Amino acid sequence: MKIPVGNSREDNKARKKIIMDFYAQWIAKHPDKKVWNKSLKAYIHIKFQSINETKGHASVSYDSTCAVLKLTEILEKATLEKTKPAKSNDKNQKAYDQMLFLCYNGIRLLVGHQKSTGEYVQYCITAKK
Repeated sequence: MKIPVGNSREDNKARKKIIMDFYAQWIAKHPDKKVWNKSLKAYIHIKFQSINETKGHASVSYDSTCAVLKLTEILEKATLEKTKPAKSNDKNQKAYDQMLFLCYNGIRLLVGHQKSTGEYVQYCITAKK
């Protein structure tokens, strides 16, 4: 698969499609939609918001799109760097009480702690700048 490297609208749109197709294939292989993270000692769940946020942010750059393609490895091996309270004024973070920043090989994994279920949910994956 060839990932576009440019910054045009068409390149961004193509990268979004690659990310969406990748998640569809990933979910077919992982129907429980979760992976055990060694650092958190808990499962990180993949939900609709995980895909939507990542599609929007990771499609902006070639490196971030490539990072998404290592999803399972990142979910398993990323280590916790810091925790912050969720942004109360961000409608996409309203379901979370904490946002956890994890890293793995130059890739940032943002995970939300869902206050209603106690689950950790993959929020976004991007390459570190």
